[in-house]
Amino acid sequence: MSKIANPSVPKHELKFLLLEGIANTAVEQLAANGYRNVEHLKTALDEEALIEALQDVRFLGVRSRSKVTRRVIESCPRLAAIGCFSVGTNQVDLEAAHHLGIPVFNAPFSNTRSVAELTIAETVMLMRRTFPRAQAAHEGRWDKSATGSFEVRGKTLGIVGYGNIGSQLAVLAESMGMRVVYYDHTDRLRHGNAEPMESLDALLERADVVTLHVPATAATEMMIGAEQIARMRPGSYLINNARGTVVDIDALAAALRDGHLAGAAIDVFPKEPGSNKESFESALRGLDNVILTPHVGGSTEEAQERIGDEVARKLIDYSDVGTTVGAVNFPEVQLPRHPAGTRFIQVQRNVPGELGRMNEIFARNGANIAGQYYQTQGEIGYVVLDSDGSMDPETADELVRQLRALTGTIRARVLL
Repeated sequence: MSKIANPSVPKHELKFLLLEGIANTAVEQLAANGYRNVEHLKTALDEEALIEALQDVRFLGVRSRSKVTRRVIESCPRLAAIGCFSVGTNQVDLEAAHHLGIPVFNAPFSNTRSVAELTIAETVMLMRRTFPRAQAAHEGRWDKSATGSFEVRGKTLGIVGYGNIGSQLAVLAESMGMRVVYYDHTDRLRHGNAEPMESLDALLERADVVTLHVPATAATEMMIGAEQIARMRPGSYLINNARGTVVDIDALAAALRDGHLAGAAIDVFPKEPGSNKESFESALRGLDNVILTPHVGGSTEEAQERIGDEVARKLIDYSDVGTTVGAVNFPEVQLPRHPAGTRFIQVQRNVPGELGRMNEIFARNGANIAGQYYQTQGEIGYVVLDSDGSMDPETADELVRQLRALTGTIRARVLL
């Protein structure tokens, strides 16, 4: 169990490592708030390289390719927080981070518009058979025909997962004259004329286009397989801009080959290349009227700029103030800017007596407590304590050392 994080380190010395070409808006946001010790790499790092790079790093930023495993987390005692510059957090072992008192932040809303727009574009392109005809033109063939081409107006779009992306997509689709039905395992407030369906099967049997917008969970793994595809309307279309684990690619390829489905657009895959230099393999390659994109649903400049700004601000708020709003694996606490006094932060085991033992340390050292915030989640408790009046760095550091000596302390630091 690591308790390392030097007390009262000036913010300009705290090191950030940003991987995978995270947008410059993150670097700019950090610099504007006094964080200039930032290493900004365009590439992902494998497990060994990541462990080596993180030995003096306090804050890590990743997108989707760098895998922050339990071994990485346990091998990097100085790591204080992780920022996923993405919607999902599947690339991080959240349980391991939680156990070691490391909050993980993401940007759940920043690329919703980008994904929704791509889905609308793919719906139009699939129903007009634009890609096969474009390819024919590139090859010198003139395939001018209305056969197999349809307007989207009046067709039914079935949205599986009516969350941030699905609900925004519904608004766009209705503006183009489509009927919208949706299925979600939770009760969602519907927008416009979108109609909730009582089951996934009911949606599949009704929709002309089925589009998926669900997270990768045990419940959604391979949720669209041969049985579900067989329930879809003959000549319908399937779009997956969600997660690669939710569709059985082989079953989809079979349905496209035998003509049961008229087309598909797939942006995410069960196994994806680790870099742009690796070959992409899929049973869907070469099939007519199939749009294959390399996991770019949220990859617009606007979305990446928003993500860079949003996640960087969350990391700054955690470092400067202790605020954990937006953490996916950690007690969420919204804190005011700390006053003229000194703020102490402790992550402790959530067992009886730990909070009292912390307060005893301050009492023994004659430090008056002006305010205290406490929140638990699972096995950890998050404590933020403001002392009354300013405190010199040596005294503050000594208090932190005593806090770390407590058997229930996972992490402790001070904000001067």
